[in-house]
Amino acid sequence: MNRAEALQLLKEYTQSESLLKHAYAVEAAMRAYAKKYDQDEELWGVVGLLHDFDYEMFPDQHPMKGSEILEQKGLPEEIRRAILGHADFSGVPRETLIAKVLYAVDELCGFITAVTLVRPSRALSEVEVKSVKKKLKDKAFAAKVNRQDIIQGAEELGVDFDEHVAFVVQAMSKVADRLGLNP
Repeated sequence: MNRAEALQLLKEYTQSESLLKHAYAVEAAMRAYAKKYDQDEELWGVVGLLHDFDYEMFPDQHPMKGSEILEQKGLPEEIRRAILGHADFSGVPRETLIAKVLYAVDELCGFITAVTLVRPSRALSEVEVKSVKKKLKDKAFAAKVNRQDIIQGAEELGVDFDEHVAFVVQAMSKVADRLGLNP
């Protein structure tokens, strides 16, 4: 599946502008890590776009329902397992690099977006690692974001936390206009 096909599928199942923007943010982070690790950027980007495509229509069955739909569309098991693995409750272990990266960037992208939106400028270009870390300590801020997933994701990936945050901010910055984070 290429990006155009993935985008069409995403938009078929997702109407929420915030969920679409989240998918674009995760896609950007996945593509950046694919480039860093000399992997298939198109494939990793598709995984980023589709990781939550079923959430809006099937919140109680996510990501299992999405995996069924992707299987029917012929996506390989490695991709489906990576997507299933981004949800701890699925019970699918993250054994591949693509699965570990998806887990590491998913919640972090949402958190970075939240940090950006409370800045007076609402500009991603002004978000620093120290700002993200400070907000992580504030349990009332973006309370629905699972901080343990963010920390565990970096650990499972085997990357320094500060470098990981900076890397994801930089990746998201490349699509800041699409994310509405470049006023």
